[in-house]
Amino acid sequence: MRLLKCLVMVTVLVAMTACQTVTLKAKGIRKLSSEPNYESSKSFFLGGLVGEHRVDGKKICGGKTPSQMQSQQTFLDGFLKVITLLIYSPHTVKVWCPEAGGES
Repeated sequence: MRLLKCLVMVTVLVAMTACQTVTLKAKGIRKLSSEPNYESSKSFFLGGLVGEHRVDGKKICGGKTPSQMQSQQTFLDGFLKVITLLIYSPHTVKVWCPEAGGES
């Protein structure tokens, strides 16, 4: 029984450190995998229930509409969430700007 409890606990902890990604891009444009123009970690608390951050993509891209924006929980973000028992729940935000001479 003790082994089963340990196994369940390890499984839950591993699942909580899993990566999560939400990507916003214009329809018909393939997902970008190049280095983003902007990347920042944003702090959330209590499993992500507390905290609000806004990222102005047009400001980052000099007035142009970003090609892609992404919010993700990396493995490190998930690990920090687990070891702080959901108190600290960071997410990483990335923004890709259109290339010079490209579409906005």
